[in-house]
Amino acid sequence: MIRDIPVEVVRKDIQNLHLAVYPPDGRVRIAVPDHVTDDNIRLAVISRLAWIRKQQAAFDSQPRQSPREMVSGESHYFKGRRYRLEVVESYGKHSVTLKNNQWMLLTVSPRTSTENREKVLTEWYREQMKLQIPQLLTKWQEVVGVEVLDLHIRKMKTRWGSCNIAAQRILLNLELIKKPIECMEYILVHEMVHLRERHHNDRFKAYMDRFLPQWRLSRDILRGEPLGDSGWGY
Repeated sequence: MIRDIPVEVVRKDIQNLHLAVYPPDGRVRIAVPDHVTDDNIRLAVISRLAWIRKQQAAFDSQPRQSPREMVSGESHYFKGRRYRLEVVESYGKHSVTLKNNQWMLLTVSPRTSTENREKVLTEWYREQMKLQIPQLLTKWQEVVGVEVLDLHIRKMKTRWGSCNIAAQRILLNLELIKKPIECMEYILVHEMVHLRERHHNDRFKAYMDRFLPQWRLSRDILRGEPLGDSGWGY
């Protein structure tokens, strides 16, 4: 506990301290080299208290959806647009279709449980996101000048994306398919730039400014989008 803030400390074989505040509730985590003392960890956190509280306040103020019950009338999102769910009970193959830019039709067998209704929608989201990835990769690999050897879509509770530099592998959060397409593009470019610069330093920002000049606007749009009822929708 540092100034009433719980801090998770992780010691590992690294050279520098890395402090992060994670959504949805502002959890604080600091990774430190093995040799750093507890006193120095405390000082490092205290020196960033204003920044930590600012990040936590931003998460607290971000709009959140009410718990999803997968019933007709509730709101669901796709590519930044809000749709009203209409549950249609019919024997046969489960499916999701969009109607008139207003309705999301979820067709399931009678008595399908809430959990299984959600699984149908989740898999539809996954397939829709898979359709977006190839054209984005083709476009941005050429612009950024890197090659992505592997890309996966995954449910992640604390990150929009991640990058394994050694494997040239990128993970993207499934939740991105619910956001405006420029948000997915921003996260993809962000992770691709990490293949050129590991750290979020001035060189990293310079690359982002060169390749995607409007990245800060896309970042702010993403921050303003509603979170799922459990944080990031899971």
